[in-house]
Amino acid sequence: MWLNPEEVLLKNALKLWVTEKSNTYFLLQRRRGHGDSGGKFTGLLVGALDTVLDSNARVAPFRILLQVPGSQVSWAIASGATAEEVNRHWEWLVLNLLHTLSVFENKDDITSFVKGKVKGLIAEEVRSRQAVQEEDPEKFREALLKFEMRFGLPSSEKLVTYYSCCCWKGRVPRQGWLYLSINHLAFYSFLLGKEVKMVIPWADVTRLERASPSFMTDAIRVTTRSRQRDFSMFLSIEEAFQMMVQLADITLRRLLDNEGFELDQDLQQPAHITKRVLEEHAQKEYFLALFRLPRRERLHEVVECSLWTPHSRCHTAGTLYASDSYMCFCSREEGCCSLLIPLTEVISIEKAESTSLLPNPIIVSIRSKKAFQFIELRERDVLAENMTKRLRSVQWKQAMFRNKDNRKKALIAPTPYYTFYYDKMYSDCEDNEPSGKPTTLNTEALMSAFHHTQPESSNNKPPIEQAKERLWQDHFEEYGRGVYMFRTEKIQRLVAMGIPESLRGELWLSFSDSASDLSFQPDYYANLVSESLGKCNLASEEIERDLHRSLPEHPAFQSDAAIAALRRVLTAYAYRNPKIGYCQSMNILASVLLLYTKEEEAFWLLVAICERMLPDYFTCRVIGAQVDQSVFEELIKERLPELAEHIPDLSPLSSISLSWFLTLFLSIMPFESAVRVVDCFFYDGIKAIFQLGLAVLDANAAALCSSTDDGQVMMILSSFLEHVKNEENPSPPAKSPQSGVESDQDSVQETQIADLIRDSYEKFGGLTVKQIGQLRCRHRVQVLQAHEDMTKENALRVVTPDVSLASQELGDVYDLFKTQYFINCYWGRTVTALQLHDPSLQYVEQYRIDRPQFKSLYQLLSPWLCGVHTDAVAHRTFTLLDQHRDSLISFKPFAIWLDTMYCEELNEKIRLLYRLHIPPALTEKEDDPSPLKTPLLSTTRPLYVDIFKGEMKDYQEQLKQMLKDLLKDKEKDADKPLPMMNQREFIQFCKTLYSMFQGEPNENELFQAIATVTSLVLQIGEVGQRSQCPGNTPEECAVQVDDASLTQGGAEAPKQTFHMDNADPGGQSSQAEGEWNVTFEQIVASLLTEQSLVNFFERPVDLKAKINSAKLNQYHERISLLMIQDS
Repeated sequence: MWLNPEEVLLKNALKLWVTEKSNTYFLLQRRRGHGDSGGKFTGLLVGALDTVLDSNARVAPFRILLQVPGSQVSWAIASGATAEEVNRHWEWLVLNLLHTLSVFENKDDITSFVKGKVKGLIAEEVRSRQAVQEEDPEKFREALLKFEMRFGLPSSEKLVTYYSCCCWKGRVPRQGWLYLSINHLAFYSFLLGKEVKMVIPWADVTRLERASPSFMTDAIRVTTRSRQRDFSMFLSIEEAFQMMVQLADITLRRLLDNEGFELDQDLQQPAHITKRVLEEHAQKEYFLALFRLPRRERLHEVVECSLWTPHSRCHTAGTLYASDSYMCFCSREEGCCSLLIPLTEVISIEKAESTSLLPNPIIVSIRSKKAFQFIELRERDVLAENMTKRLRSVQWKQAMFRNKDNRKKALIAPTPYYTFYYDKMYSDCEDNEPSGKPTTLNTEALMSAFHHTQPESSNNKPPIEQAKERLWQDHFEEYGRGVYMFRTEKIQRLVAMGIPESLRGELWLSFSDSASDLSFQPDYYANLVSESLGKCNLASEEIERDLHRSLPEHPAFQSDAAIAALRRVLTAYAYRNPKIGYCQSMNILASVLLLYTKEEEAFWLLVAICERMLPDYFTCRVIGAQVDQSVFEELIKERLPELAEHIPDLSPLSSISLSWFLTLFLSIMPFESAVRVVDCFFYDGIKAIFQLGLAVLDANAAALCSSTDDGQVMMILSSFLEHVKNEENPSPPAKSPQSGVESDQDSVQETQIADLIRDSYEKFGGLTVKQIGQLRCRHRVQVLQAHEDMTKENALRVVTPDVSLASQELGDVYDLFKTQYFINCYWGRTVTALQLHDPSLQYVEQYRIDRPQFKSLYQLLSPWLCGVHTDAVAHRTFTLLDQHRDSLISFKPFAIWLDTMYCEELNEKIRLLYRLHIPPALTEKEDDPSPLKTPLLSTTRPLYVDIFKGEMKDYQEQLKQMLKDLLKDKEKDADKPLPMMNQREFIQFCKTLYSMFQGEPNENELFQAIATVTSLVLQIGEVGQRSQCPGNTPEECAVQVDDASLTQGGAEAPKQTFHMDNADPGGQSSQAEGEWNVTFEQIVASLLTEQSLVNFFERPVDLKAKINSAKLNQYHERISLLMIQDS
């Protein structure tokens, strides 16, 4: 056990302890008298003293000391009762600390570092022990308080777990605590007087991997787009790594892949995620992948037990998994023995009498008059009761389905189902009436019908085929037949040898458990065909285009009946699962299924492939296929290192192998050979495709290593796969589409598919379902982030022509915009359906933010901050940018708005300000949240502006000329003219300007300038009101202001008084008659008369500095807002 470091004086301890091992910094010592076979007097004396004098606290016979070179004082850091226990601690120190300590120059730093590390290990051991005994241990609550205090995140940021570890900065380690929460990875260290804090959102993590840098043996490397961090010296690095991978994967799928994540209901609420939930989720994912079951299955019990296996005449130890509709067993060594029992086939679950030879047995009886015996079950009574309840539930559902079907048959006469016919020139979406004779669903496999038309081959099976059938019949007698047969290494060898054609469809149904779906829902497919008949959508159009491209070379698909069956299967599936609908390559898979199974069976096999065996493959983004390509690249580096060394960039190989995975080699290999691959796939799942892909590359390793370009690599692999033959093929060979060119066939050596499959199992068969699951989880993070990079790149490409921002700044603004969206997903009270990330939208529309999020970004990025008036301006800006009126804005209008403030000319900046103070940005019902009252401008007091009499004439001329010039510019402008601004709107406009100038160095000059401009605009508005005429536009009327009217208005006194009052003036017939309006051009002309105002709006503003500040303060600003909302 690890000890709280205590000082030990070596000079006085040498007589009591013997050093067994030592290195530069550590000593492993044994207590004298312990383990001495010679029985020396000193050892006997020390042993006696330990017994007599230290009886209440006996000294452990082994210990480990930290000894810094040159010091007489050491520190006891670990002890053990046995040599095995203390050696485990010693090995951990050698692997994790020994090389690290050499980077320290000061011996005090070494001591502080090791002491801090050991204390962290002690705390983690205590936490682990308490977590087993207690649901919410005190230590965890204490860590949660420290987490909240150190990082200042909202209380809704749930802490999942924490670990003691080191974070490396270059070659310098920092001992501290790693906190894993639902949305972030956080690290805290306080060492040698220096505090280090680090927060990394999971959404920023692009790669997680185990690394072994030169100065440490094993570390976890966390890579983001900007940097990478290494963490090491975990007490259990594998547990920490898998927990980090799980959290990163779940967070990214929740934020970026909502469509594929929606079935994981237990993880949709981040507040419910705990370490135990994650462990249960990982166990469930392994269970579903191991037995290839539907995702709707809920795992209830996982129990260690033993199963009686008749073929081995003994009990096999393993694990029993009990879910909603299944009982499954897997031996301790994956692949040795497994069993799948659907509850639909179970008659009873009974407890037998417990004996010394058969402790706690349970007998499971099935319909085929067989029974399975499980023994050594802990808490057998509770387990049997729970499984019996679920069995009754399944039986009740079956009875309900049967009663419902019987009632339908009694009330409705049976009607035939018609073939889904299409016209050959079909081009629109009109409903098509079925033509010709109505036909029922195919009740036999197409291959059987094809053999019936070939009498010369129907009764003469090849000897190899007959021998295989005998082997399988013998296997059925010994291991069982159907879904619940024992699946052992022997059946794997039989599958690799090739399934007989007569048994292929049956075994595909058994291996994939599609037989259970078929028996549980007998009329589902027929009803689906009836409902989808005549329905036209995009999927049906795509299906129709691909029908005649599906194995066109195979004789069985030369008939209309086969094409009609394929049409029904694909259309019914698209109708069943509209989120997948139809994707290319599904037609090839369905064609092969129809060759060996009945039409309804082919449909359920297609369901199993698309929804269970190849998850996320058949979607618009084919995420699942891309994840497996990334996994395949890693397997190449691991299993074929020489090839990976010669071809550092494996992406060309991945692009070539993509079709291998999507079509199970059916599109690239001769049909009679590829169908053998499908046999292996239905038994072993995706593992078989990984193995075979590695075997193909291994067989061509020499040629690939000598290749010079990607084109040559493609030619080598394509030529090899085209010449993979099956000499045992019982059917006439179907001509492969790739075999049309025969010029170089003799130059390429043929390979037998049996040899290739055998090599794949012998050389690469060690791959397990658990390893594939962990690799997929880790590589999904990389694939989703690659999609995000592509989304960002395309969004910037769309926005760039409309803005003048530098590319780097525009990219940083995009990151801030997306981060603001993520923050709302992290801690927002609600995220609407419209606001969810939707990858199917245009790139610039995929992320949208609401009003509070925009206000946060406004505070961080806008150069026009207006003090207490800022919130009102931000509110109006959002309303202006909300083009679709759905209370959300996308990145493009946001970027254009920011570009206007930072890069556009004065006119466009004033235009933006002007639009913020007229409808729709400013509404009649808007309550001004910041009632700004200044001594210079008020709606209830007069405004005084000094105008000298001598300057009146020149001022009038200048104003008239400006208005005429603006009108000429306006005639050239093809844009729609802006509405006029009324008196109330102009008051709000002035408030915004005054609040923008507060705090500026030349504040008084700006205030005087805006007062002058305001006075001028008021003159224009009042004079324009008096001179309005029906035949002229408001702008023309404004230009028609004569000298006399202006002179008359200013000759009465050296100062002029203008009242700005929103109230309806007394004596007026209506409010409209007492108000005035001004145009955008008039306001711009007035502002241009004041150089200080021009300088203010044209001065350059450092956007880069704003962005850097926003990156630092974005979280803090948003958290403060959330706390205000919650208070």
